[in-house]
Amino acid sequence: MFGLNTEETALFKQLSTPEKIQSYLDDLPVNYEKKGETCNSPRVSIREQKAHCIEGAFIAATAFWYHGERPLLLDLKTFNIKSDSDHVVALYKKNGYWGSISKTNHNVLRSRDPIYKTTRELALSYFHEYFLATNGEKTMRTYSRPFSLKQFGSAWVTRENGLWDIAEALDTVPHFKITPDTQLKYITPASQHERTVSIIHEWTKDDPRT
Repeated sequence: MFGLNTEETALFKQLSTPEKIQSYLDDLPVNYEKKGETCNSPRVSIREQKAHCIEGAFIAATAFWYHGERPLLLDLKTFNIKSDSDHVVALYKKNGYWGSISKTNHNVLRSRDPIYKTTRELALSYFHEYFLATNGEKTMRTYSRPFSLKQFGSAWVTRENGLWDIAEALDTVPHFKITPDTQLKYITPASQHERTVSIIHEWTKDDPRT
């Protein structure tokens, strides 16, 4: 399936629930891109045993697809890419409610349980956590519609070169505003305590596994 080898098949067979998928990604070292920017396929990320957010989302989406669910991503965008980064999660549904799987190196922007009626509700749940540690400014502004990876076939799962074309396609799909323009002036920065906690990293850059 998907051109997976024996070891990869065994892994995805094990990743049969959201809990198991999230646990696998939590245990996977973060990819600090020490040799340059990457957008690795699931095969490459699994082989190298590290991943950043979209790479983790690719793995999660593949696991859902392997077990008969749709391989869906959700893109969360900030207003200024120079000062902050977008975040990508994998989506899933249970009993009609949306949840998400997230690979992050921080205490915030983690996974979401399937309790949200719409993807907008789910995206909104990330708003207050999405801030700059330097000044507490909340930067999240838009979210994408559910983005199906089926449109790219299945060869991407084991592709050896980067999945930059998929990342670009996700970046350019329609996104929807989180915050009405009239309300922007009322957004308050995160507190100093929140900012202090947010800088704790799960994986450090000097760790040879990252």
